[in-house]
Amino acid sequence: QVQLVESGGGLVQAGGSLRLSCAASGRTASGFAAGWFRQAPGKEREFVAVISKSGDSAYYSASAKGRFTISRDNAKNTVYLQMNSLKPEDTAVYYCAAEEGVTLVFFPTDFRFWGQGTQVTVSS
Repeated sequence: QVQLVESGGGLVQAGGSLRLSCAASGRTASGFAAGWFRQAPGKEREFVAVISKSGDSAYYSASAKGRFTISRDNAKNTVYLQMNSLKPEDTAVYYCAAEEGVTLVFFPTDFRFWGQGTQVTVSS
């Protein structure tokens, strides 16, 4: 099992920035691929960004590309999502996800471990 705890969400004005953190614990010794997803009220959970186990590969949704940066510190077992130029449409609960022992995965169904989510609200 891998346990994930997100932090860093909050209320920010449009154009502002937030950095989300996802601290992993438990069975992390073999490494894990990680990702960020989000879910707005009345909408399905959607892909935001994923990062490889080593951190050398990252992929973004079209809406996140150029504004968000996913990164990780494997020494701290922590994954980050730096979000800049935030828009009201970025408002959602953001979830961190992990899958142990694999290099890189993309789809929500590929991830077995999820955090509890952190609310991001962007006001106009």
